[in-house]
Amino acid sequence: MKNTYRYSEAFKLRVIRAIEDGEVENLNQARQKYGIRGAGTVESWIRKYGKNQMLGKVIRVENADEQNELKRLRQEIMQLKETLADNTVDLAIERAYTEMLGEAAGIDDLEAFKKKAVTKRRGRSE
Repeated sequence: MKNTYRYSEAFKLRVIRAIEDGEVENLNQARQKYGIRGAGTVESWIRKYGKNQMLGKVIRVENADEQNELKRLRQEIMQLKETLADNTVDLAIERAYTEMLGEAAGIDDLEAFKKKAVTKRRGRSE
């Protein structure tokens, strides 16, 4: 038969106080010190009775400079996204305009014309 252990409220609070006051470094040390067998027992007590009830939660501590830097970086990302969107629209408009000019000038193969124009420019600049 498996033994069932029941702990008093006062005992649970004493274990939690030892953890919160730093008398023990971690949950396993608390289990060993107080003879608690269940692996999740102390953890569940902390969730239920602990001062902060913060077990398992990530707490990020930032100073004012870090918060300002994060805000600045987020603003910079938004500006870059807006610039990229604007440039994408501009490029699409320029491509459409180039196609229209090519058709109006009677150029059938616009890509070949562009390559030829680039080759001529390189020849002049070299």
